Amino acid sequence: MRLAAISTDYYTRIEQGRMQASLPVLETIARALRLNDDQRAYLFEVAGRTPGGRPAPSGREVTEHCRRLLDQLTESPAMVLSDTMDVLAWNRLAVALLTDFGQVPEADRNYVWLLFNDPVLRELYGGWTAGAQACVAYLRMHTARRPDDPRLKRLLARMTHHADFQHWWGTREVAVQGTGNKSFHHLVAGTLTLDWDTLTSSTAPDQHVVVWTAQPGSPSQKGLRILATTPARQTAPGPALNGGSREGLA
Repeated sequence: MRLAAISTDYYTRIEQGRMQASLPVLETIARALRLNDDQRAYLFEVAGRTPGGRPAPSGREVTEHCRRLLDQLTESPAMVLSDTMDVLAWNRLAVALLTDFGQVPEADRNYVWLLFNDPVLRELYGGWTAGAQACVAYLRMHTARRPDDPRLKRLLARMTHHADFQHWWGTREVAVQGTGNKSFHHLVAGTLTLDWDTLTSSTAPDQHVVVWTAQPGSPSQKGLRILATTPARQTAPGPALNGGSREGLA
């Protein structure tokens, strides 16, 4: 362990659990041994320590495997959100249920921004207030993880004119996006009560697959099947931002 500037005996005691090393020592060992992310995580785990830094963001590129997963979810709306709730990818049923994200300018393709600024999406949401408050709490949680995230700062700057957002942001409520239940009032499928789950990939910890499902045999499951079998232009009006009209899919 010459590169780490510690003795072999000291390292052995750490490895055997007879001594708890400090975070700087563990970081030095990880660098000296040129450990990859998985090996580094294991080192900190066996040492009973939490790594000092989070993995670097994986970026906005969604893998082909993840896109294929979305496409093969033919009876469940699903999409990929970033930590700042940017909408990175989606499947056909997400378009049919919510909006045609492909028609939304990339700068506006953020779930929080749409929830507060798209009047039709707002009307679609059953219990809009609770859903919007939850999204604000998710964002607040993200500030603790990466307070200097430039995308988060830009989003917050754009939301200053929303009194509700500013009020809820000021309460400093936090939440982790996990699972829940939500109702939608859809023009084609009627009222849908859906459970949602968030799946996070270990290789892209800042990207989260959100999937909505319905109870088997329920009216909501029948409604999702109606959306799945109805031509897209009849189910998914386009975004209605800045007072504009919503147009069908091309």
